[in-house]
Amino acid sequence: MLDNQPRGTIVIEDLEIGMMRSLTKEVTDEDIELFAQVSTDRNPVHLDDAYAMDTIFEGRIAHGMLTAGLISAVIGEQLPGHGTVYLGQTLKFLAPVRPGDTVTAEVTVLDIDYSRRRVSLGTECLVKGKPVLRGEATVLAPSAKFD
Repeated sequence: MLDNQPRGTIVIEDLEIGMMRSLTKEVTDEDIELFAQVSTDRNPVHLDDAYAMDTIFEGRIAHGMLTAGLISAVIGEQLPGHGTVYLGQTLKFLAPVRPGDTVTAEVTVLDIDYSRRRVSLGTECLVKGKPVLRGEATVLAPSAKFD
């Protein structure tokens, strides 16, 4: 399941503090396996039920960066969208994401520096309304003046 708001670009001249975009995606076993292949992170806490049961998580969990990747999707596809350059991201992992969880990634405009085209974004991922990841991103936003 992927519930994604319209894709495209919101140029810096049209951004406003408080503007928010999101996407919702169910994290599947296939997503976790594909992420393990692409990232080469094959930690058994992500892939091996028996191993994961004996960890503090008491079961398999998705890679934290797989969850964080949903934030990247919102930034690169919606807010600000196409043409955005990621400059930095802080992340705090608050709870595990498990196979079958539906994650909502939300991005909110916190601050805009029009002269430098820099935008600070609040980033959060939720499962069943509870935060599993929080952070802040800094991006270089596209501008109508540089099309």
